Parts: sequence; structure tokens; C-alpha cells
Amino acid sequence: MSPNAKPNRLQNETSPYLLQHSLNPVDWYPWGEEALNKAKKEKRPIFLSIGYSACHWCHVMEKESFEDLETAKIMNQHFINIKVDREERPDLDHIYMTAVQAMTQHGGWPMSVFLTPELEPFYGGTYFPPDDRQGTPSFKKILAGVASAWSQRPEEVTKSAQQLCQALKEISHPPSAQEISVELVGNSIQQMARNFDSDHGGFGSAPKFFHAMEMKLCLRHWKRTGAQNALAIVTLSLDKIARGGIYDQLGGGFHRYSTDAEWLAPHFEKMLYDNALMAEVYLEAYQATQKVDYAQVARDILEYVLREMTSPEGGFYSTQDADSEGEEGKYYVWSEEEIRKSLDKESADQFCEFYDVSAKGNWEGKSILRRKRDWDMLAKEHGTDRQWLEDSISSTKRKLMAERALRVAPFRDEKVLVSWNGLMIQSLALGYAVLNDERYLRAAQTAAQFILGRMGGATALRHTYKDGQARVPAFLDDYSALALGLATLFEADFNRNWEEQGKKLVEQMLEKFWDKATHTFYFTPNAHEKLIHRPRETHDGATPSASAMAVTALVRWGQLLRKTEWLTIAEDALKAASQQMQKLPSASGQFLCALDRLKNSPKELVLALGKSEEENEQALRTLRAHYHPSDCLRPAGSDQPSKGGVPTLYICENFTCTAPCVGLDAMTARLK
Repeated sequence: MSPNAKPNRLQNETSPYLLQHSLNPVDWYPWGEEALNKAKKEKRPIFLSIGYSACHWCHVMEKESFEDLETAKIMNQHFINIKVDREERPDLDHIYMTAVQAMTQHGGWPMSVFLTPELEPFYGGTYFPPDDRQGTPSFKKILAGVASAWSQRPEEVTKSAQQLCQALKEISHPPSAQEISVELVGNSIQQMARNFDSDHGGFGSAPKFFHAMEMKLCLRHWKRTGAQNALAIVTLSLDKIARGGIYDQLGGGFHRYSTDAEWLAPHFEKMLYDNALMAEVYLEAYQATQKVDYAQVARDILEYVLREMTSPEGGFYSTQDADSEGEEGKYYVWSEEEIRKSLDKESADQFCEFYDVSAKGNWEGKSILRRKRDWDMLAKEHGTDRQWLEDSISSTKRKLMAERALRVAPFRDEKVLVSWNGLMIQSLALGYAVLNDERYLRAAQTAAQFILGRMGGATALRHTYKDGQARVPAFLDDYSALALGLATLFEADFNRNWEEQGKKLVEQMLEKFWDKATHTFYFTPNAHEKLIHRPRETHDGATPSASAMAVTALVRWGQLLRKTEWLTIAEDALKAASQQMQKLPSASGQFLCALDRLKNSPKELVLALGKSEEENEQALRTLRAHYHPSDCLRPAGSDQPSKGGVPTLYICENFTCTAPCVGLDAMTARLK
């Protein structure tokens, strides 16, 4: 980049991704009226580039093309150029990614799409190289070809774009509703099992993603039916994932995905949502199996988030880059020489053996840390106690963490997004309940207070916050994820404020997004700016689908507040999603979890606290130790008092309660 580069219109944005492009010679606009009106006035096509700050190939395309003066000259001459952060505007990303996938049969970021002045897409792709490469034309050739087509055949291009838009609207129209039953979960598990990797865990082949929602569904199916194959899918996957290079063996937390089938070589970016979702899976797996390894992984994830991803105000940051000093993974990989310089010989020998560090390395001449065997096997091989071994390795890790901290750290995107924060609040609240660490509860409470206090509150929620500014009206996933986070938080601390705010969020969710005619949710609110169509988000991706989270929130708060009308709406929405759940179970994990909860004879666990704080705490620990994913836990009202001054549990189903369990012994016996 030229040292005399002048800032473009992105200089006034708060998104780190947009600011990274603010000195490009491209005449970038942020999405907004100025750019859109200019395109219409001058009858010029729009080049829309969508990416995010932790995206490796987004950085590559910027350096190769957007910093290139010749390329920028072509872009500025022929197009209105708009840069969008997909994390700030998931609505635009959803609409135009669907279009690119329809045109090219694949998608990804950076997304590069050309629009008419009426915002209709007519050509697109993802990363384009600066020179012709392996049959892919250079970006400059793409620009020249599109500019030529627009200038010489504008009517033809416009007609093609309009036809594509009509097809997109038809794709987004929901199918007819069908009846549903809990058997749909079992059928879906069978389909998922066919794609299960019985050697390395997880689903499918490389590249490998976590599929957290499918693992949660398998746990629920096992709990309801006792199906050991469903439990085995989860335990093998979690064991293999936690030992792989996709897991940060020093600092905790997960990278984005594995580039190979064995979970060794990740794409090194770290996303808040992955860590929120995987913390929840490990916590639930620990509840279900009592395997201490799962509790430790969950604890390490939460410690990483508190240490590296929490803002001074209490919200959680979005991402960390894959690259540092221009190299992917440089911050995380080691050479054997670096390990031996940092440790004494005995510690270095032990660490290199345990974590697959060698002179030749296991990835591009360096070593990605991975644990090839579990702790029990390592302890047996070395004829020592597991706890001693873990303590020894923990001491070594602390030394290497201090050494790693001296490196140039990857860039961190410090946007606070409500939807991802809702997921993290849920995991931290569950982490407190399961691991009994009050720091996790305080972090969840502080984040919830920050969002409700600084990001518009339940009735005027904003999607993103940075540099003191809350921006962009919230989307469906913001309302639904935050509502779910507050439900778990309410079950953790019995604070009636979360109950009140959760109720408001669900009411707003129904008012702004629910379509009574089709029994589905829109992704954008009623008052949102007019786009080429109003999208719905029903398929799980890296995060649970917004619609499925909304249904789950209706089920959870319907149970907690005894609102049968919300449970009815949830059932109607699940019926509308029934065909998707049958045909695409791998994209419907969150819907299926909601179905399992709704149809699995859910119970209310109503706890009346006694006079002794110690006994109350023991009662709560007893309840939280059990894995009961279909049930809800809430404090008793005045109509359900404690008996004899001791903790008393009422177990209710269909608003009818059994005789109370009085005292810890009776409670424990009943739960067993």
C-alpha cells in the first residue's frame, strides 16, 4: 500500500473489517443510501464485496486486488463499489450468498457479486485471483467482462437478474406443513449416522466442521431412548476433537474447522460462536457421562473466553484472525527447537512426546500441538498417576503460554454481536450450573446487563456494538439467541429480571418476525429496509438457524412461564419445518432439538428453597448434576412452599404436580 494512500469512505465505520479497507485505492462505499442512490442516478452496476475480519482469503484478495492501483482504476471507472462486513449485515450476506450459490453451486468468503442498480444480482463468485489461474480468469478480466456486458447488453443483464430474483423468492417460500412426532428425531439420527466418521469422529470428510447441534441432538435421543449408538457418536467425536490440533492445546478454545479428517490442521481463526456452542456440548456431555475430560475442556474454553474475548464493558468480542505477521497459524505452531529452548530437558522430552512435536514437524515443517492418546493411557504407559501427570503438564503449559504471549498475536475483531453473545451467555450460565464456578455466572450476568443496557434493550435491540455505538436493528437470531441465553441464566440464578426481559424478547420476536400466514419466521424485522426479498433462515450453518432458535426460545419460555399459546406457536412452526427435518436432518439439528424438547413429556422442576443456604446450594447442585435437557428449572411461587424449612422439589407435568420431594435425600432418590 502506498504511504500516501488517502482514506476512502470506510474511514468513518466502526467495523474492523471495513476499516481494514479504508486506505484501499478502491472508491469503497459502505452499504447505505449514498451508494445505492448514486448507482441508480448514474445507472451503474454495483460491485458488492462481503467478508469478515478473520477471513484469510479476504485478506489475500485485498492485498492482491483491492490494493492494486490498476485493478482499483477499473473498479472505480465502471462500478459503484460497496464493502460489507457479513457479521454486521447477515441479512445481506444471506440474500446474496444464496444468489451466488444458485449461480455457481458453491459459496464462501470473500463473496464477490455484481448487482443492478435495483440491487438484483446477475454475476458472482467468491475469491478471484489477480492473474489467470487453473482455469479461473483473473479478477481484472472478470471486471472487464462484466463492465462490457452491462454497457452493451443492459436489458439482457437486467432480465437475467430479475429471473434470478424471482427464483430466489420461490426458493425461500416455505413448503406446506406436515404433522410431527418425536419419532422424526430417531429417523434423523439414523440418517446422520450414515455420515458419521467412525475412525476419527465427526461427520463427513475434510474439511470438517463441529456439527454441535447434531451432537446435542444425539445426546437428547440417547437420554430419551437409551440408544448407545447415539451416545457413541458424541463421545468418540468429542474425544477426538479435544485431542486434535483444532483445539488450542495451550490456551483453550477451538479454531474454526479442520482441513483434514483427523482434526489435526485447522483453519486457525477462532470464532466466539464456535466456542460457545462447543462449550455447551462438552458441558452437556459431562452431565450425561460424568467424564471429567469433558468438564476440563469446557472449563478451558470458558477460561479462554474470559481471558481473551471479554471486553471491559462485559460484552464478548467476535473473532480472532487465523494469521499473524502475514502467516496463517504462526502464533499457534511450534518447532522442536522452540520447545527445547523454553523448557528443561525432562519437561521438553515429555511435552514433545505427548503433543506430537518433532524435528520434522507435522504441518509445513512445524508442529501443531495435538495429544495422540488420552490421559489414562498416557499415565498407564508411564507407570504414573494421572493427576500427577496432568499437574506436570499444566506447569509446562503455563511456561509455554508465557513464551507464546511474547509473539505477535492475531488481530481480534472487537465487535460485540448480540446473537453470538446470547450463545455465550447460555454457555457461561450452564458452565456455572454444571461446574459451580461463580466467575462464569458473573460474566454471563454482566454480558446480559451490558446488552440490555447499552444495545437498545429488549424492545429496541441493536445487532452490533463497537466504539460506544450500537448499530443496525437486531435480527431474528439476536432476539432468539439472547432469549435462550436469558432462559439458561434465569435457571442458574433465579433472578426475576431475566424472566421479565426474556418474556419481552419473545413478545418482540413474535411481533417483529412471525408470519402467521405461513407459521414461519422472517430473518429481518417488519420495519427493515426494503431489499430484493425478505429472507428466512431455516438451515443450520456454523450457528443454529435463527428460525430454529426462535422455536426453541418459544418452547423454553413457554415452559418457564406456562404460556401454552407459545408452545402452540412453536408446534405450528415445527410442522412448517417438518419437510426440511425429514429431508435435511443435518441442516435441522436445532429444529430437531426443539422438537425433542416439546414432544418428550417435558417436566417443570420447581424448587422451593429452605432456610439453610448450604442445603439450598446442595439441592441446586443435585438438580444441575443431572442431564435433563427436556425439563425446565424454576423457583417456586407462594403457592408451592418449602416443607419443614428444607428444600422442596415439585415435579410438574402438563401443569399438574406430583407430591413434593422434601429434603435432599428424597430429591436425590426421585431424580435417580
